[in-house]
Amino acid sequence: MTSALRPDLAVILDHVEPGSRALDVGCGDGVLMAALRDQKHVDARGIEIDGACVERCVARGLSVVQGDADRDLSFYPDGAFDYAILSQTLQTAERPDRMMQELLRVGRRAFVSFPNFAYWRMRWALLSRGRMPVTRHLPVTWYETQNIHHVTVKDFEALADDLGVQIANRWFFTNEREIGEGGANWRAEYALFEVERSSV
Repeated sequence: MTSALRPDLAVILDHVEPGSRALDVGCGDGVLMAALRDQKHVDARGIEIDGACVERCVARGLSVVQGDADRDLSFYPDGAFDYAILSQTLQTAERPDRMMQELLRVGRRAFVSFPNFAYWRMRWALLSRGRMPVTRHLPVTWYETQNIHHVTVKDFEALADDLGVQIANRWFFTNEREIGEGGANWRAEYALFEVERSSV
């Protein structure tokens, strides 16, 4: 795994096939796109809502457009990419179910990571203080956050089932280290899933 990247991004980098086409939705400053391009020779494209991030990406020679993923993914043709990537963004989508469908419309497979709102430290903060927690992966207060859907590992698995989406792989992380699957719904600080359209 590549140590310079956040652990979920390093896993994505390790699992994307060399020479493939990938769309990074909500690509931020393009750190994953640059790694995919430089290390895997991936034709990496990005969409990002923050204009300053788009400028930083373009300055690095990355192919990024400014857009709102909730609306602008519809402009991409079916099956345009081998992979669609949504990193730490699902919880900010207006309709996560529709976002998942769009990811698997434009991409053959998708990687989706998100903070796990059932993580035990979050549960404890709510129980002991009665207030929405502020953590490393959720660093701002409830009234500043862009997070509008508080998703858990079990919620995501249920969503995949409801949509008829196959879960190909899953990884869980706490303290920036990968952990095992056992009790992941309460042990994992955040999660990463690789999903694909059902073959049925």
